[in-house]
Amino acid sequence: METIRLTMAQALVKFLDNQYISFDGEERKFVKGVFGIFGHGNATGIGEALEHHTGNLKYLQGKNEQGMVHAATAYAKQKNRLEIYACTTSIGPGALNMVTAAATATVNRIPVLLLPGDIFASRQPDPVLQQIEDQTDFTISSNDAFKPVSKYWDRVSRPEQLMTAALNAMRVLTDPVDTGAVTLALPQDVQAEAYDYPVEFFKKRVHYIERLIPSDEAVERAIQLITKKKYPVIIAGGGVHYSFATKELAKFTEDFHIPVGETQAGKSALSWKHAYNMGGMGANGSMASNILAKEADLVIAIGSRLTDFSTSSKWAFDNPDVEFLSINVSGFDAMKMESQMLVADAKVALQKLTESLELRDYQSKHDLSRLKDLKDEWTKEVDHYYSQTVDNGLSQTRVIGEINKFVEKKDIITCAAGSMPGDLLRLWRTTEPKTYNMEYGFSCMGYEVAGAFGAKLAADDDQEVYAFVGDGSYLMLHSELVTSIQENKKITVLLLDNNGFQCIHGLQIGQGSEGFGNEFRYRSEEDNQLSGDYLDIDFAANARSLGAKGYTVRTIDELKEALEKAKQETVSTLIDIKVLPETNSGTYESWWHLGVAEVSESEKIKKAQMVMEAHKSKARKY
Repeated sequence: METIRLTMAQALVKFLDNQYISFDGEERKFVKGVFGIFGHGNATGIGEALEHHTGNLKYLQGKNEQGMVHAATAYAKQKNRLEIYACTTSIGPGALNMVTAAATATVNRIPVLLLPGDIFASRQPDPVLQQIEDQTDFTISSNDAFKPVSKYWDRVSRPEQLMTAALNAMRVLTDPVDTGAVTLALPQDVQAEAYDYPVEFFKKRVHYIERLIPSDEAVERAIQLITKKKYPVIIAGGGVHYSFATKELAKFTEDFHIPVGETQAGKSALSWKHAYNMGGMGANGSMASNILAKEADLVIAIGSRLTDFSTSSKWAFDNPDVEFLSINVSGFDAMKMESQMLVADAKVALQKLTESLELRDYQSKHDLSRLKDLKDEWTKEVDHYYSQTVDNGLSQTRVIGEINKFVEKKDIITCAAGSMPGDLLRLWRTTEPKTYNMEYGFSCMGYEVAGAFGAKLAADDDQEVYAFVGDGSYLMLHSELVTSIQENKKITVLLLDNNGFQCIHGLQIGQGSEGFGNEFRYRSEEDNQLSGDYLDIDFAANARSLGAKGYTVRTIDELKEALEKAKQETVSTLIDIKVLPETNSGTYESWWHLGVAEVSESEKIKKAQMVMEAHKSKARKY
């Protein structure tokens, strides 16, 4: 057997550079490059390997370990999970900074390869700088924290172990069912150790994604369920995008007159103008979708995990005869809400269901004029929010409306946390698929700016990318704004500054609280609480100090001018938009289950607890 002598790190880099993926006959390079921040634990291992690598992996310098993994996640999401970046860090805090982002990727079923440096396998320098010591088990390091947030975890303690570890990593990363964060912990001494690797290990490998085809019996069971129902609704999830099933979804809903509600991951699968797109579904959903959900006798979930937000904490469906059909590649997700399972690729399943239902002349019994009326009524409601004026400042919904009117159909937006995901699901009007990169599985503050950079890496040259971010999320993490400048990948950060974590402030008030600890205020001498004046933060100046362009706006005219200027800029730009708190959209025919104090001195909280118990009694239990 022909061999080549390489360090473990050199072998890993060489291996990654030769991984390809094939889907529907289209082959593409799977690992596009490596994000990295170097320190002891990877600088002389993977760092050396990347420095002298002569292949086609692109190295990108992250500025924060969590941020660079968010960027890699957004890139893979934008590429429908067919291309990825790996991420390498030093040991200890550098590695642990990736744990939150690893969970974000795993919850959202997005592939990302994490390569944290690890302590010496030899244990000779123990305890090495930044090492956590477990007195009961010397095999444990801080990298064991990745286990519960990874879909595959391994520690390469000998250079020859790399071969099985790397192959298993690729198996999981390219699996539509089990993908997520994959962590290979790499001891810093082993990275630099050499081994005679078989040349065959570095051959071009093509990983084939096969569409999961349902059995005829499973399709027939689904047909029997659909045909006995009169008022079905569809919940379109992220699986519609990952299966490239947007056209099949449109045909299915048009042929059988079935209205569609979108999840955060599924949004943009249908144009907002489509006659049967009723808007967001669930706790952050539209009035139209949620009214139809209450009346539905069948819910067809396509590529959705059926989370509490999509189902209004299992409360959204009032019809006593309602049943659920779930189309999903994952049996684990397909069984939720006691659904009849159609474990299959979304595109294939929709094609087969369409063929069978056409043969049986199936039509829903929805009153088409009523569907139109519901959609028209919701369109007017969104128009109202888009024109909403308030005294002494800007409303969040008006700002979103002006931006929505300004951006082009092909432009991409990113967001993740705060009150904006709710407003964007309800109000943002998408016309093209893959223009809505929302991370809401983990709703991770800090994804927004990094995610915009990752989406820009994946975008076409003529696509602008906009990050919607609150002041709270921006303060938590905006480091990859610098990386976007470094890489000449212009993004526009739309920072809606409402003086604090106002989403949670509003949530508190809605449950009987007076509001506590969520606004950005000075400490008051009178009550020793954070109840003084608002902090005055110049976010545009902060962005300019990092090398970006920065604008501050307080009026609609200033916003329009700033948007025009930002579009003409060739460097990343931040628009600091001062909006008034509590000017977001309201809820419609929905509920979200929160734990409200069962015992309290506050009469408001006691009342909120009673309301919560009443809603709980109506919600499904499983």
